Amino acid sequence: MNETLKVQGMSCGHCVNAVESSVGELQGVSSVKVDLEKGEVAVEYDTSKTSLNEIQETIEDQGYDVV
Repeated sequence: MNETLKVQGMSCGHCVNAVESSVGELQGVSSVKVDLEKGEVAVEYDTSKTSLNEIQETIEDQGYDVV
């Protein structure tokens, strides 16, 4: 499954690393790509191993808002 989430609050390389590393550690996530300019996070994942809700919660746990 591929999803692109709108995320507010990301502004620098640290933000990119925080989101990509935390989401990338979730079981079933095969790809995470942050686009700072667009404020988007593109995620490719296996729906049998993780959920969109879990991905959103992981991003929010890093201090960013999924809109």
